[in-house]
Amino acid sequence: MNFVTCGSVVKLLNVKHNVRLHSHDVRYGSGSGQQSVTGVTAVEDSNSYWSVRGTSDAVCHRGTPEVSAFGENGEGDHLDEWTVLCTGSVWQRDESIRFRHTATEALLSVTGEQYGRPIHGQREVHGMMVSSSHSYWKTMEGVFMKPSETGSRDFTSPLHTEF
Repeated sequence: MNFVTCGSVVKLLNVKHNVRLHSHDVRYGSGSGQQSVTGVTAVEDSNSYWSVRGTSDAVCHRGTPEVSAFGENGEGDHLDEWTVLCTGSVWQRDESIRFRHTATEALLSVTGEQYGRPIHGQREVHGMMVSSSHSYWKTMEGVFMKPSETGSRDFTSPLHTEF
């Protein structure tokens, strides 16, 4: 299986800055006050896993090739939805892709700036309106859901792969 499917749980590596997309329960001190999303160099941090899901309007079934993700604890609204911009009709596991915020059309990017306390050394992640080398991501470690061979909507066994 060479593509990312619905139900997969993956780590995402920013190609230019070599950091994994990361989130943990440290809130931004100003602005939205929401949970922070940063870039980290650590490979083993479990807070860098992201679930591939459908949108709030369209549920996808495990093992289905899918192009968007959203949520906090698996739940979200239209402001949590991102569209995967890939070269073909499905998200290939080895390709560099971009994430476009569905509501604002901003691309998920790493600025290269580093934070001080309380998240010292982590990289700033933001939405950028212009495509650049800062906005390309690749899948890395994760659990990739294998498509059902029968074409049914039954749950399938995970295929664990590490690159």
